Amino acid sequence: MRSRELGFKRVGSTTGVVALTGALLLTAAPIASADQVRDAQWPLRVYAATKVWKTSQGAGVTVAVVDSGVDATQPDLTGQVLPGKDFTGAGNPHKDTEGHGTAMASLIAGHGHGANNAAGVVGLAPKVKILPVKAGYKNTEAWANGIRYAVDQGASVINLSFGDSSSYPGSKGAKAIAYAQEHDVVVVAATGNDSGTVSYPAALPGVVAVSAVDQSLNFWSASNTGNVTVAAPGVAVAQADPNTKSGYAVADGTSGSAAYVSAIVALLRSKYPDLTAGQIINRLVKSASFLNNTGKKAPDKELGYGIARPGSALTMDIPKGPKEGPLAQASSSTSTQSGSASGDNNPSQAAKKKDKSSSSGILVIAGIAAAVIVLGIVFAVIRSRRNRGSGGPGSGPGGGGMPPHGTGYPPQPPTGYQQYPNTPPSQGYPTPPGQSPQHPNPYAQQPPHQGQ
Repeated sequence: MRSRELGFKRVGSTTGVVALTGALLLTAAPIASADQVRDAQWPLRVYAATKVWKTSQGAGVTVAVVDSGVDATQPDLTGQVLPGKDFTGAGNPHKDTEGHGTAMASLIAGHGHGANNAAGVVGLAPKVKILPVKAGYKNTEAWANGIRYAVDQGASVINLSFGDSSSYPGSKGAKAIAYAQEHDVVVVAATGNDSGTVSYPAALPGVVAVSAVDQSLNFWSASNTGNVTVAAPGVAVAQADPNTKSGYAVADGTSGSAAYVSAIVALLRSKYPDLTAGQIINRLVKSASFLNNTGKKAPDKELGYGIARPGSALTMDIPKGPKEGPLAQASSSTSTQSGSASGDNNPSQAAKKKDKSSSSGILVIAGIAAAVIVLGIVFAVIRSRRNRGSGGPGSGPGGGGMPPHGTGYPPQPPTGYQQYPNTPPSQGYPTPPGQSPQHPNPYAQQPPHQGQ
């Protein structure tokens, strides 16, 4: 169970991090050779990256890496890193003392170096531009401001490889993510590495929450579970690390998984520039597969809709789907409510519907009351004439006249509406293991189980 005292917690290379030397063992071997680094990039082989790159390499897309900064001098990232901005007060987004942001950037947009770029790390989207947003791991306001900056700078994908328990619905972080979503940006986040439930901000509505799988494409047991969107490679992943002697490391963590999914989203945004963020997520979800993980049903608490597959996402015949996409959406940058893609996603709209329904109900009641009054008057006139004709004041208790007020048609509250008709009963993220996810499976069709 995660300690709340930790607050903003890095969801990165928390276990199994070693310098990439020798045969990837904890030995005092010399600096790793080019072959050793490249051979350790098993996700590229699993994803048949060279085939994927014939369709898309992410050209024209900017991915914001909101993290510890990105070292623009790292050999595998030269020319890929934009100026960016530092929100920590240090003033240099290209200085990465922790190495985490540089590692994520290398998995997304690394291009290797040396002859034929045969040395170093190659990312899954090597033509992507990286916007470094240095925000640290302790200040929610810093990374929230960083997200808004990234959106305003034109990033169409934002990678959040960290956890922050303070970014619950309605927080500054949640509002910043909603701002990104309102501006058609795909937000990808790591689920966490402590075998608990999906951490914030990955647990927020509309965020692509990514868990990890190992080289056998089995679920990594340390990944957090619950409202997972998709899974991706995150165990023994080779990546750049400016803080090791070799400049590289292998690491376990959902941080790397999120980076790979951000790369896949970038490939899709490059290939399908006319699709909305929600429709891009639709392709990501519909092309995912459980592969050898049998007996699972989407959405699964461990793998979500399956393992993300870039080749299939790029080439499968998948209808665009609704603009909002398959995930629950943040209703607005100022709301604490979550919604579903098929329903009213904006509480202000729901409130307007409520007001409209209330007004309609009031008008109906007013009309009924008026009818009662008219009928009462007619009844009184008729009784009066009859009484005059018989010479009597009218018989029975109360005599003639209108019915007593409130009888006949008592006012009823308007019916047939709710403030949030499509909002699930449970608004809390994350969903505890074993319970149904926050939103139902938006697609009856099961994803295919073959190919990459």
